[in-house]
Amino acid sequence: MATTWIKPIHKAKGRSVAATLADSIGYADNPDKTNNFEFVKSYGCDYYTSANEFALTKEIYEQQTGRVGRKGDILAFHVRQSFKPGEITPEVALEIGCALMEKLTRKRHQYVVAVHTDKAHIHCHCIFSAVNMDCSGKFRNPIRSMKIVRQISDFLCAERGLSIVEEPKPSRGSYRDWQDKKEPQSNRDKLQDLIDNNISAGTVFEQFVAAMSAAGCEVKRGKYLAFKIPGAERFIRVKSLGEDYTEQALLERCVGKRLVPKRDKADGDAERKTADYAKSQYRPKLLIDIEEKLRQGYGAGFKQFATIQNLKQAAKTLIFLKENGIGTYEELVKKECDTSVDYHKKNDRRKEIDARLAQITELQKNIGQYGKSRDLWAVYKRSGYDQAFFEVHRQALTLHKAAKNYFDEQGFTKKLPSIASLKKEYAELLSEKKSLGNIKAAREEMIDWTRAKHNVDRILGERPVQQKARDRDAL
Repeated sequence: MATTWIKPIHKAKGRSVAATLADSIGYADNPDKTNNFEFVKSYGCDYYTSANEFALTKEIYEQQTGRVGRKGDILAFHVRQSFKPGEITPEVALEIGCALMEKLTRKRHQYVVAVHTDKAHIHCHCIFSAVNMDCSGKFRNPIRSMKIVRQISDFLCAERGLSIVEEPKPSRGSYRDWQDKKEPQSNRDKLQDLIDNNISAGTVFEQFVAAMSAAGCEVKRGKYLAFKIPGAERFIRVKSLGEDYTEQALLERCVGKRLVPKRDKADGDAERKTADYAKSQYRPKLLIDIEEKLRQGYGAGFKQFATIQNLKQAAKTLIFLKENGIGTYEELVKKECDTSVDYHKKNDRRKEIDARLAQITELQKNIGQYGKSRDLWAVYKRSGYDQAFFEVHRQALTLHKAAKNYFDEQGFTKKLPSIASLKKEYAELLSEKKSLGNIKAAREEMIDWTRAKHNVDRILGERPVQQKARDRDAL
C-alpha cells in the first residue's frame, strides 16, 4: 500500500464553512469516481448532507463552548489511502477506510469514506469532522499524526494480507511539477508565469514590458497589449488571461495597488473539477409533495423515502438561510423578491440588447450593400431600367433593391444612420451587456431563493401566494 497522509481542511477565503466542506466532500464522493455512490459510506451523518451536518455540528460546538472559529480554524481532516493496482477490490478498500476511521476517531466524529475507482490504482478518501458528535471538543491532531495514521493503516492492510510500504519515499516534488511532466502547460499558462516572474510592485510599467522583451517575448502595443512567447505562433492579448492580467491590472500591480498570490496549479485543482457538483449538493432542492404523490398511486416505500429526503432538504434549507444571514420570514420574502426582480430585469435588458445588436449588424450589412451599388443603380435608372443592363449586373442590382426594401420595412424614409454612429452604439451596447454580469448565475440565485421560500412555506404549513392565486382562479 502506498503512503497514507492526513491533511487539515481550513475555511476557504471568501467561502462559508458549509461551502468549504461541500467542496472537499463533493470531490471525495463524486459519483463519477465512486460508481454513482456505490463505494461511499458515512458515520454519524448522511453523505448526501454531510457538509451541512459537519457545519451544524461546528456551529453547536461554538455556541456551547464559546470558542468561535478564528483565522486558520480547522473544520475537518482529510485522509487518503492509495493501494497497489490489481491487489484490492473497491469493497475491501471501503472496508479498510471505514476501519481506519473507527480506530482513528474512536467513533466520536462524523466521517465520510469514499473509494475512487476512476484511476488505475484504487484509492480511498476519508474526511472526518474536527468537532466530535457531542459538540464538546475537537480532534487533537498530534505532531506526528502522519506516522500514527500510517501505522494504523499498515496494520489494517497487513491483517488482510495486503502489501505495505516499509520505508515510504519522500515527496517527489509539487503536484504542479508532476502535472507539467504529464501534461505540458498551455501557452496561456506559460505567459501567465512569465508575467508573474517579471512583474513586481514598485517598478515602472515600461520596465515590466522591457523585462518581458528580455525574457524572449514579442510585444505588441496597440489598442490592446499582447505578447507572443518564445516558440508560439500567435500573440495573446493580456486581457484574455483573466482579471489579474488586464493592462489596467498590470499597471496596478506595478505600483503595488493590486496584490496577486503566486499561482499554484495544485491549489484547489481537484476541487475545481467538481465545483459544479459540490455547489449543487450545497443548494437546497424543493420538498416533495408526499400527499400529492400518494394520490397519484405511489406506495408506502416511496412515502418513507420522501419523508427522509424532505428532512434532509429542510435541514439544508435552514443551513442555507443561516449561511446567508436570513433570520426572519420577512427577510426571506424580500430576498426572494429582490433576486427575482434583479434576474428578470437583467434578462429582459439582455434580450433587448441582443435584439438591437442583431438589428445593427443587419443594418450595417444593408448600408454597405446599398452604398457599393448606389452609383450602378443610378446608371441603371438613367438607362430606363434596361433589361440587358440588369442581366449584366444582376447580383449587385438585386442586392441594392433588397437593401432598399429593407430600409422601407424598417421605416427609414429619410437619411440613413452613419456606419460610425452604428459602430459606436454597438460598442456601447456590448459594454452595457458585459456590465449586466453573469445572467446564468443570477438565474441560479433566483431559483435557490425561490426554492428556499417554497420549502419554508411548506415547513410552516403555508402555501405560496402564487399557489393561492391559482386556487382562486380555479374556483
